[in-house]
Amino acid sequence: MTDTNKEKEFTELLLQNQHIIYKVCLMYAQDKEDIADLYQETVYNLWKSYTTFENRSSFSTWLYRVALNTCISDLRRRKHHEYVPLQLADIDLPDNDPQAEMLNTLYSLVRCLNKLDRMYIVLWLDEKTYDEIAEIVGTNRNQVAVRLHRIKEKLKTMSNL
Repeated sequence: MTDTNKEKEFTELLLQNQHIIYKVCLMYAQDKEDIADLYQETVYNLWKSYTTFENRSSFSTWLYRVALNTCISDLRRRKHHEYVPLQLADIDLPDNDPQAEMLNTLYSLVRCLNKLDRMYIVLWLDEKTYDEIAEIVGTNRNQVAVRLHRIKEKLKTMSNL
């Protein structure tokens, strides 16, 4: 495959899956600038490692893995982990979005979780199966089920439901 074809293929796959990168970055960022920085760093890491993608899993599974690793690595690099809750007003959701308040609450609660729990819940919220989550995270289905059950219970407690 020529470099031009490789670039075109990568660009098409990236455009089809850019929402995944955005969702993952949203869960690990503090504000718009952090989201943009993480997004750019994730795209860079995807491009840098695209030649090693062997199609053993779906492109989106591989993309999740790279995006999550990029965001978690970014957290590790930061010295201070003081998080300011992100307001949906910072994200440019449509004004007529009836679920904005609920999403704002959910994102705030998810940001209070540790980085690994965030990784699991982001994948689950994106409707990945337990098997897909296990493949992305590098664990087994049973561990995913147990961890997600605990995370959901923690979120219920945090939201006073």
